[in-house]
Amino acid sequence: MKAMVLEAPGRPLRETELPDPKPGPGQVLLRVLACGVCRTDLHVADGELPDPKLPLVLGHQIVGETEDGRRLGVPWLGWTDGECRYCRSGRENLCDRARFTGYQLDGGYAELAVADERYCFPLPGGYSDLEAAPLLCAGLIGYRALRAAGDAERLGLYGFGASAHIVAQVARHQGRRVFAFVRAGDEQAADFALELGAEWAGGSLDRPPEELDAAIIFAPVGELVPAALAATAKGGTVVCAGIHMSDIPSFPYELLWGERVVRSIANLTRQDGEELLALAPEVPVRTEVEVFPLERANEALDDLRAGRVRGAAVLSVSSAG
Repeated sequence: MKAMVLEAPGRPLRETELPDPKPGPGQVLLRVLACGVCRTDLHVADGELPDPKLPLVLGHQIVGETEDGRRLGVPWLGWTDGECRYCRSGRENLCDRARFTGYQLDGGYAELAVADERYCFPLPGGYSDLEAAPLLCAGLIGYRALRAAGDAERLGLYGFGASAHIVAQVARHQGRRVFAFVRAGDEQAADFALELGAEWAGGSLDRPPEELDAAIIFAPVGELVPAALAATAKGGTVVCAGIHMSDIPSFPYELLWGERVVRSIANLTRQDGEELLALAPEVPVRTEVEVFPLERANEALDDLRAGRVRGAAVLSVSSAG
C-alpha cells in the first residue's frame, strides 16, 4: 500500500510503499477513504509529543470502508485495557495503558489501516467521506470541551480552526452566544467565525465586549490562559482543549480568584463519539474542508502549522467523496 511515513520527528513524511496490514483478533481492515489532518499530527511530527511509534503512519480521523462494505470512523482513542480504575469508572480517556491512533498505532495517512472494531464508529449519513473526517477528532474533542464548559451562555473560543468551527455550530444550536478569538490581524478567520454565528470576533489577546461565562482554548499557546481568565466572569471556566500547549506564564492570583476554574481535556471516550455523531446531523453541523491528495500530506501539515487552513484539512485517499 502507499503510505506517508514519519521516520523521525522533525523530518518531512516520506512517501513509500508498505506491506498491506493484516487485521488481528477483534480488528477490522479498512480501505482508507479520507483522513483528517489534525494539530495533534503536527505535535507528533514536530516531536512535541514524546515516544511515538517509529516508523509511524500518522492520522487519527480516518473514514474507511470495511471488507463487507461498512463505513466506519476511526478516532484518536484506539485501545484501552478496560480494567483500570479509569476504565471501570467511565473515564477510559485517562487509561494509563491507552494506545492512540496515529501515535502508538499506525493511522490513516495510507491506503489501508487496521483498527480495533470496538473503538470504531458507524458514521451518519448526509456527510461525504471528506466532510465526516473532521468530526472524528476536531468534532469529538471540541464536543468534550464544550461539555466541560458547563451551561455557559457566553462562550469564548480561542483559536478558530477545525475544532472551533464545529463547536461554534453546536454551541449556537444549544442557544449559546459565541465570541471568537483569532490570531491578531487574521481577518479571514474572524470573518469565518462571524459567518458561523459568532456575534463578535477579535484578536486572541483582546477583551470581548462582555465577560465570558466560559472559554475554550484550542490554540496551543499558554499565554492565552491568563488572557482567557481575564476575560471570564467570576465562577467561569477556562477549558484547555489541546493535547499539547506551550508553558503557561505566571499570572496574578486575582485572575483565578472568584471561583474561576482552569481545566484540561484529555483524549475522548467512546460515549463522546456516540453522542456527537448522533447530534451532528440534528444541528446540522457542516464541516468546511480543504482537500489534499495523500501524497501532499506534508503540504497539508505545513499549511496547518502556518494557519492557512480554513476549517479543516483532509487527505483524500481512496476515491473519497
